[in-house]
Amino acid sequence: MSKITDYTLSFSLVRNYIVYTFKRYYGEYIVLGRENIPVDCPVIFAPNHINAFMDAIAVHSIAPHKIPVIFLARADVFNNKTAVKVLKFAKILPAFRMRDGMENLGKNNEVFEQCVEILHQNKALGIMPEGNQGEQRKLRPLVKGIFRIAFAAQQKYNIQPKVKIVPVGIDYGDLTKYGKHIIINIGKPIEVSEYMQKYADNPVTATNEIRERLATDLNKLSLNLATEKHYECFETITEIANTTFVKNLHLPDTTISRFAARQVLAKRLIAIEKADPDKMENLDALSKEYAGVIKMLNLRSSVLEQNNTKIPNLVIAGLIQLITLPIFVYGLLCNFLPFFIPVCIRKYVLKAKYEGFYSSLQFVLGIITFPLCYVLQSFLFCGLISHSWWMILLFFFLQYPSGKYAIKWNSRTKKFFATIRFRKLTQKKSFELLQAQRMREQIIRMIS
Repeated sequence: MSKITDYTLSFSLVRNYIVYTFKRYYGEYIVLGRENIPVDCPVIFAPNHINAFMDAIAVHSIAPHKIPVIFLARADVFNNKTAVKVLKFAKILPAFRMRDGMENLGKNNEVFEQCVEILHQNKALGIMPEGNQGEQRKLRPLVKGIFRIAFAAQQKYNIQPKVKIVPVGIDYGDLTKYGKHIIINIGKPIEVSEYMQKYADNPVTATNEIRERLATDLNKLSLNLATEKHYECFETITEIANTTFVKNLHLPDTTISRFAARQVLAKRLIAIEKADPDKMENLDALSKEYAGVIKMLNLRSSVLEQNNTKIPNLVIAGLIQLITLPIFVYGLLCNFLPFFIPVCIRKYVLKAKYEGFYSSLQFVLGIITFPLCYVLQSFLFCGLISHSWWMILLFFFLQYPSGKYAIKWNSRTKKFFATIRFRKLTQKKSFELLQAQRMREQIIRMIS
């Protein structure tokens, strides 16, 4: 058998580096339910899948130390010898689909047998139960492969608890932007042994039941905007009403609370769509009109919730931004190349069209460009400015935090000018702003 389960020194170093940088790619790295991760038993991690490689790295970041997670990925990424070597090192196995050709489907048997053996060694698998990736924040139908592997591995132990499927809900503040939040929500493990008796009697029924259980758990752990017709409406309204629902639920204003409020909002909208189609159509039309007005005003919904538009508050905020401008400039100069080289390669060299791959490509390229540029810039600093070793070290270690600060500074500056625009529009009693505020209030009333 392949040495894919070996936890080698090289793999350990690369994984630790990638996980370390992954946690710093996000402004907030939040893990909920870490106590639900089993130890010393075969585990299949089953996350929702909306953000390509980032979903897999998220699972690696929560996996127990020295337990490699072997993932399955679509077979077409194994398209050349170099890719095969990289993917094998990353402990990724191919999964063949109909689109890969009927003649290749038989290869899945060999891969599935290998997965079963991995589980029998008390190792971990990572399988995306949806079978493919989608950008929309909703669960797609779960495929049978994960359950076929789970039942095959559990047969060795019969009804003795052993193989477990761990549902993992992943929520991203933004699929493409750096510095937003990530919430990794780990559910209670599903005991495959509980379904073995039924599996022996009727494999189809048992598979359907455990699939429904996993789908239900993932729905609880992630944001599931489960609509086919009104997705943009759902997205707009969960943004509009988020703060209001946080208050209505008597929750503190935190990222976790906002996530919980969006989940409640999603369920409310799904219920309205099902029970009152006419009301849903009205909400859809109203949310589209609202989004158009907000776009025309060049504002975000969050600005309409502000109450700190008084002159003293704006003066203080402006002075803080002005005083900290040199730090922003320093951070921008030190991080311009490492930050924008991956973006340029993604846009103009790789020409990626699918937004679900943007952050994955930029992250993978960034783990190379950032340290490389930091080292080269430190040598340049040494040659042009100072030969003092402590100054060079200080310069080297300040590059990353100053870059992170520069991004936050830029975000605060945008919010500052948006607040000024909002104040001016309020003072002028802008018809469009009043219209947007009325529509926002009407939408919240309709769903409350």
